[in-house]
Amino acid sequence: MKRPVLFLLLTAASLLAADFAAEGNLWWSHIQFLADDKLEGRQTGSDGYRKAVEYVQTAFERTGLKPAGTDGYQQPIQFETRMVADDVSSLELVRDDKTETLVLGQDATLSPRGNLAPAAEAAMVFVGYGMCIPEVHSCDLDGISLRGKVAVYVNGPGPVDAPGNLKSHYGSGGERWAALRKAGAVGIATIANPRMPQGNQAAGGTADGATGAGGRGGRGGGGRGPAQPTFLLADKNLQDGEGMTVAIAINRQGAEKFFAGSGHTYDEIIKLAQANAPLPKFPLQPLLRSKVTLKRDNVTASNVAGLLPGSDDKLKNEYVVMSAHLDHLGVGRAVNGDNLYNGAMDDASGIASVLEIARLMKESGHPLKRSVIFLAVTAEEKGELGSRYFAAHPTVAAKQIVADINLDMFLPLYALKVIEVQGLTESTLGETVKTAAADFDVAVQVDREPEQNRFIRSDQYSFIKEGVPSLAFKFGYEFGSPEEKLRKDWVRDIYHKPSDDLNQPIDKEAAAKFDRIIADLLERVANDPNRPQWHADSFFKRFAK
Repeated sequence: MKRPVLFLLLTAASLLAADFAAEGNLWWSHIQFLADDKLEGRQTGSDGYRKAVEYVQTAFERTGLKPAGTDGYQQPIQFETRMVADDVSSLELVRDDKTETLVLGQDATLSPRGNLAPAAEAAMVFVGYGMCIPEVHSCDLDGISLRGKVAVYVNGPGPVDAPGNLKSHYGSGGERWAALRKAGAVGIATIANPRMPQGNQAAGGTADGATGAGGRGGRGGGGRGPAQPTFLLADKNLQDGEGMTVAIAINRQGAEKFFAGSGHTYDEIIKLAQANAPLPKFPLQPLLRSKVTLKRDNVTASNVAGLLPGSDDKLKNEYVVMSAHLDHLGVGRAVNGDNLYNGAMDDASGIASVLEIARLMKESGHPLKRSVIFLAVTAEEKGELGSRYFAAHPTVAAKQIVADINLDMFLPLYALKVIEVQGLTESTLGETVKTAAADFDVAVQVDREPEQNRFIRSDQYSFIKEGVPSLAFKFGYEFGSPEEKLRKDWVRDIYHKPSDDLNQPIDKEAAAKFDRIIADLLERVANDPNRPQWHADSFFKRFAK
């Protein structure tokens, strides 16, 4: 898009005037509040979360943003919470008229997702990775009788020769269960993907999405320690577990009990999965018998949305959304004596950027043609539930939302030289972000670890499934560089742990520079007379409406 010379001069002047040290300190001040121990990890619906909501709303008001809905800044969402009552629930394996009782939490874990039957008994079939990708004519369920049975699978995409986006989409909980249910399955038993960092699965990675037995919710703080309630949207139309009467996660300690007598072993399956090799499919010998009593409750938590109105008569009723999630994991398993999961980088950092970018854009005095919605969503750690609700029930006309720019744990651990952009090649937004980054002499790169499915594992995917072109971001790195080691060490040692707190070293000036680039990106999208478009060859174009 060509831009007026005067505007370019103003942009250049604003870059020269930017005080990254001061702006970085302002950014950090938001994190200091949101990740303080007093907010107790911002668990969805908790008192600490409500304090975070009030903080964000006050910041929006102070900046001069208007409410993005007719009912104010907050969008209250009703959730149903479920917990398995372990003392009156049980799992058993029945083999040759002999019953073996499994130890809940050690041998296997019951998941309260789906429409679980109070009592169920079913045969089990190991179905490899349980993946079906019609576009490449690949389906692990072909030729397998699953009618009335529980599908046991390794929670990963496997070696199928297909684009990463296809594998990511069909590996999501909703899509995977849809294929299994169509094949006749009545339940699932999942085995953790050995190729994925365990923090990504146990504490809530959504490669298995909202319906996976090992998905978000369950046990807080890395999947161990005191049980945490599982959250579902109270809106039944936004639940994915219809027909799922059994849902469990098989743990390492009890895994061989499931495979005994099948002619295969758990260790054999894991070694193949570690090598990303094809997996056999075969019936398991025992029947699975479950008895489940659920404790149910209701929780309300709010999204918070502030509006920077556009000025163009034709475009002001179109909206660019900038989103980040406000919730974290609350209180969970103690690590080195600390059981409070502050969530400084995940994702107080993203919320801090939302607040600072809103301030920068408001104070710049540059009128925007389109309106921008600055959105803090709830329950991302429960399966992107807050963004899913907003995308399905937006506070503005759904067809008028043109883009989502999402910030989730972008990790300013070092100087900003390159930005990793998830979704870079999928839509015209990719070219726009390249131009915005070039203004700051910053390069862009595609996702360095596409097998981690990050493009479907945060709130942007809620918008993508509604047809909205979207982007997500991380600080980039070159392979073999010190920056790569810093980021991977952070994921291993700090992600979803109490150590994601205010004591970790962060490059605040790099964060401020990043915020300026995102502000530039938002401005370009808001002022472009053309809406962002999915590229013709993008997998995600199918969702366009």
